[in-house]
Amino acid sequence: MASTPFNILLLGIGNLLWADEGFGVRVIEHLQKYYRFPDNVQVVDGGTQGVYLIEHVQAADILIVFDAVDYGLPPATMKRVENDEVPNFLGAKKMSLHQTGFQEVLALAQMLGQYPQHLLLIGVQPEELEDYGGSLRPAVKAQIQPAIDMALTYLQDFSVQAECVGTPLELADPILNIQRYEQERPTPEQACRLGDERIVLSAAFEVKPPPASDQPSLQVDVDFRGKY
Repeated sequence: MASTPFNILLLGIGNLLWADEGFGVRVIEHLQKYYRFPDNVQVVDGGTQGVYLIEHVQAADILIVFDAVDYGLPPATMKRVENDEVPNFLGAKKMSLHQTGFQEVLALAQMLGQYPQHLLLIGVQPEELEDYGGSLRPAVKAQIQPAIDMALTYLQDFSVQAECVGTPLELADPILNIQRYEQERPTPEQACRLGDERIVLSAAFEVKPPPASDQPSLQVDVDFRGKY
């Protein structure tokens, strides 16, 4: 009698809008466009959904996560982490709330007794995060295919083969296409990247000294369309 195949989840997490933080999602985009998998393999863009991914994680026997991870290594360095070490790396240097949320997903799945038998994190050290609306930096983008190759090699141990297609498949959500994302980005003149100086330097953000008092005070009044 043939054994039941593993339920396998390839999951990319991250935020496309903050440059290299979108690495995991871009890996999934590439997988969805250029690879076909057996029916027991799911390829999911988890974005920043956090705890809403719990059902996907609970259903997976094998979970491979792609993400931008602050390993404290040189930019664009790729590193793999397995099984019990994965939550530790996701929680050591959190770059954004999506990592906190996914760490909670893993903890919840473990508490409920439905935790992947095999867990692999394939992460890349980001080069740039403080670029709202930006895309992956070239060195980080160049790690998309190596990350996929690493995952495919890992899956071979479970007798899973992927078919690489020559003609890109249509994405379920074409608005996430990286070429479109990069081509349609407004110029710096049309959309300020880091904040509008007209607002930041205005009186609205004036910080007033604390009121005179015999007792030390930690409160600061900030005038922003009114006093708080």
